[in-house]
Amino acid sequence: MSRKKRQRKHPRLTAVQNRVEGVVLRFAIWIFRLIPVDVASSLMGTGWRWLAPFNSRHKRALRHLAMAFPEMSESERERIVRGMWENLGRVAAETFHIDRLLKQNQRFEPFADEVTSEVLLGHRACLFVSLHSANWELCVQPAVAQGLEITGVYQALRNPEADKALRALRTDLYRGGLLSKSHRTARMLLSSLKNGGVVAMMGDLRETRGIQVPFFGQPAYANPVPASLARACNVPIVLGRVVRKHGVNFRVEGRAIHVPVTDDRQADIEAATAHIHAIFESWIREHPEQWMWIHKKWAPPGKTSAQKQARRAAAAKTAGS
Repeated sequence: MSRKKRQRKHPRLTAVQNRVEGVVLRFAIWIFRLIPVDVASSLMGTGWRWLAPFNSRHKRALRHLAMAFPEMSESERERIVRGMWENLGRVAAETFHIDRLLKQNQRFEPFADEVTSEVLLGHRACLFVSLHSANWELCVQPAVAQGLEITGVYQALRNPEADKALRALRTDLYRGGLLSKSHRTARMLLSSLKNGGVVAMMGDLRETRGIQVPFFGQPAYANPVPASLARACNVPIVLGRVVRKHGVNFRVEGRAIHVPVTDDRQADIEAATAHIHAIFESWIREHPEQWMWIHKKWAPPGKTSAQKQARRAAAAKTAGS
């Protein structure tokens, strides 16, 4: 029975379960915050490096890596995927310290191009778009340190008690608000950007209802929302990445791009989305062990954007005849 069905059939039981899970999570947060972040990150990273390969997602990550780097040896792919698990384990531990890490400027080495620096210093409206590299949530740390109030977008947890506990740790990260994905979110983001706000979202997630772009030589699902928002509001996109240098120390990079504006809105959005993914690919190639290879990012063979568009055009023609 699915979780939604259980909630409809046993609402009281679900409520009790949510409260219990929330209490357990808060206790785990309390315990982890007693441990110095460097120790917690190291222990969790080591544990995940050796235990996570027994998870079925390990094989998926290896398949994706083989698709992206066909020339790479199996032993090298195994090394990279184990490195990925270590990084994710570190991210899990660091999540419980994220509010503290934001204030520890000595752990961050910021680097930004000229446009990005102007955005940070001038508090200009912009759209931050990052990828799941190193501890990606810390990508906006330099902007937060400059006093920017950022509105974030995230996928809410099914358990509202657990969601509330983790949101509380991110209050200082997203002082402009943290919006869960919904049908109303896009309108709220448009309003924020048009009023001079700063919005942050992930740009490397799979979106089967979006468009497809080249990614490591294969068609991949891509979310056109960042390019669409930036074009509609005439604001720059600041692509950001985090590189884990050693332990809980990071290099944060920002690179501004502009979405083209022509008479063909859809072509502009597709071009900008492809540009974003080309930059993401170049970054991932530099530190492949720090990206999340378990994403189901790539499209199945044969399902190309052109084929989808042809089917839609045929359906529209049929409907109008």
